Amino acid sequence: MVSSPSSLGAAVSRELPSAPVLSMASLRPSDQLGHYRIEELIARSGMASIYRATDMRDGRPVAIKIPHPEMEGDPVLFDRFRREIEIGEKLDHPGVMKVLDHGEPGQVYMVMEWVEGRLLRKLLIENSKLPVDRVRAIIIAICDVLDYVHRNGVVHRDLKPENIMIDGEDRIKLIDFGIAGKAGARRLTFGKLSQIAGTPDYISPEQVKGKRGDGRSDIYSLGVILYEMVTGQTPFGGSNPFAVMNDRLVNNPVPPRELNPEISPELQEVIYRAMEREPQDRYSTANEFAWDLEHLDQVAAADRTELRDWKQRRTPWLKQILFYVGMVLIPVVVFGLLLLVARRH
Repeated sequence: MVSSPSSLGAAVSRELPSAPVLSMASLRPSDQLGHYRIEELIARSGMASIYRATDMRDGRPVAIKIPHPEMEGDPVLFDRFRREIEIGEKLDHPGVMKVLDHGEPGQVYMVMEWVEGRLLRKLLIENSKLPVDRVRAIIIAICDVLDYVHRNGVVHRDLKPENIMIDGEDRIKLIDFGIAGKAGARRLTFGKLSQIAGTPDYISPEQVKGKRGDGRSDIYSLGVILYEMVTGQTPFGGSNPFAVMNDRLVNNPVPPRELNPEISPELQEVIYRAMEREPQDRYSTANEFAWDLEHLDQVAAADRTELRDWKQRRTPWLKQILFYVGMVLIPVVVFGLLLLVARRH
């Protein structure tokens, strides 16, 4: 089953911003969209709805993503669509959701392969923490896909269990490149800011600080996923998303071995290396991350301060207040810029 896939099609008209958005509210089972027959609504995100459908030419199942009607006319949304189109055209790997087709003139949607499996999140809900050896194999497989993605100039920027699908044989597929970055592309600086930033539990420290991030940001997120898979909980917490993000900037997580004694000192060291607060201290590539996981016997566990002072919880009130004030002011500044642009036109 497909949940929340969101990579755009192989090609869409360059007149995309002026094309009307197909109303997802009007679609019902048995409706026809091009040569696809709608079967059922299977997922809905903040920006789009995902339908299971059948390609009537050959009978194969597909997934169709249709943006919400209210997204029509949003220039940032369509810039993101163009970005996704470019990424969808570029990536061709068995571990990345394939894009098969795109909307016809006057319609905006994309068609993707139908993948049998479930979200990694569902697997974690059912099992809490997983056997260490199984986790290593899954993370190594994700590293292989990330290495390909990064070598092709793409950074996912929102890696989390909800964006990883896994089948019955633990084969994985990355989905939802909706906020991915592409080398050389201009940065999207306003509109849907909370979604562009990433997800609080998995976002890297540099993204929390408002930086664009690179492949090492994905490595940090994957380190958080590894931590969660072997301990049953995410490393940082708080009463709200801002508190969660702030926690990773000033505090250290509970050492994994404190939560699961089956974790070896070497595997714990790998987790710490992936989750280093400073990008330059992390694995520089996903391939390096995978190599250590495959050769734990050659990993030297460091005598880290994180193993000793993790109980000390720091709350720099001044920095925290300034951080919250800054986050509140962002939409105000954005609104002012948009108002200024509107008045000039």
